Amino acid sequence: MDLILTLKTIILGIVEGLTEFLPVSSTGHLILVGDLLNFNDDKGKLFEIVIQVGAILAVCWEYRAKIAAVIVGLPSQKSAQKFTLNLMIAFVPLASLGLLFGKYIKAVLFKPIPVALAFIIGAFIIIWAEKREHKIRIYEVEDLSPLDALKLGIAQAFALIPGTSRSGATIIGGLLFGLSRKAATEFSFFLAIPTLIIASLYDLYKHRDLLELATDLPYFAAGLIAAFISALLAIKGLLRYISHHDFIIFAWYRIVFGLIVIATAYSGLVQWTVD
Repeated sequence: MDLILTLKTIILGIVEGLTEFLPVSSTGHLILVGDLLNFNDDKGKLFEIVIQVGAILAVCWEYRAKIAAVIVGLPSQKSAQKFTLNLMIAFVPLASLGLLFGKYIKAVLFKPIPVALAFIIGAFIIIWAEKREHKIRIYEVEDLSPLDALKLGIAQAFALIPGTSRSGATIIGGLLFGLSRKAATEFSFFLAIPTLIIASLYDLYKHRDLLELATDLPYFAAGLIAAFISALLAIKGLLRYISHHDFIIFAWYRIVFGLIVIATAYSGLVQWTVD
């Protein structure tokens, strides 16, 4: 095994796991870290797709009891059927817009400077949302209506802009629509499962000609394991954090992170990809 390549995949796995479920944009971080590691070619993008599986497995493990109950109850229990329907409804906006505009978005916006700007703009949206008066009407994900699910799906679709954050868009959208922090956060976790699985399978199919399983499997495994462990820690940590705090700290992180990228780009300290 190539030690340098192994380290790169582990680093990308840790970054993916720590950022996928926090409102800080995993895609944005992977673009920036991939740029720093000089691992942003087609092969690097393929590794990013694979390590998402580790994050998916982490949320499935954390909520294994809930997922098992839904699967078992799907044929006969209305609550399980409603929960599944809500996830399907919420998935549609991002999937539809992604198919229509995904190629254009990747060509134009998957660069460090646009990502940095999205980090900063998203931060001010988080601050604005948190400063508003919260009128909570939904405390648990089971209480969501199909209309609520559709609105959350529309909110998630803003994550097509790299640097926005899929989980952040869903969670902040949930707060604006009257969900508790716990309900908004947990629904973002559950919605990540079909979203990331289908997106990963679709991207893998598109890039199947780059797959060399015999050669790549050890690197895939290293990145996937790193993503699983770090994502599990991030999920548990976020659930503990939101029980007593708001999301303002993530907004300040986004602002500082975005400003650092912009400052290093224009000072020439880091040669970010800009074309």
